[in-house]
Amino acid sequence: MLSMADTQQADEAAEPAATAAGKSGDRRAARLARQIRAFAASHGGSAEGQLAHIGRGRTRIALVGANGEWGNLVADSFDQAKDAAAQAGLTLHDDFDGDLAAKVRTGRYEWTRMAGLQLGGPANAGA
Repeated sequence: MLSMADTQQADEAAEPAATAAGKSGDRRAARLARQIRAFAASHGGSAEGQLAHIGRGRTRIALVGANGEWGNLVADSFDQAKDAAAQAGLTLHDDFDGDLAAKVRTGRYEWTRMAGLQLGGPANAGA
């Protein structure tokens, strides 16, 4: 049977691991924030975004620059994505529709990929 001292030692041993995981999550959020700021700077000086769960606890950060260019980043958790967005000063939208979707500029590549063979786009590998 474990005594109180043994239980406390086990808890104390688990605490540094949790702290280390938190620190690496903080570093990852800071790295994502730098990437968001770099995206905004290179695409018109600002960006807006939307967070979406993509499975296995991960979250997609969809970005739309002021010039209409778009991109994605992936965070290890929703909280990490939210933290990164806050650090970067990213304006977040609840959904990727309406005003945010209207700001996205698509080019020939996207249109041919969406249309596939109908418009002479690249063939789908699985078709």
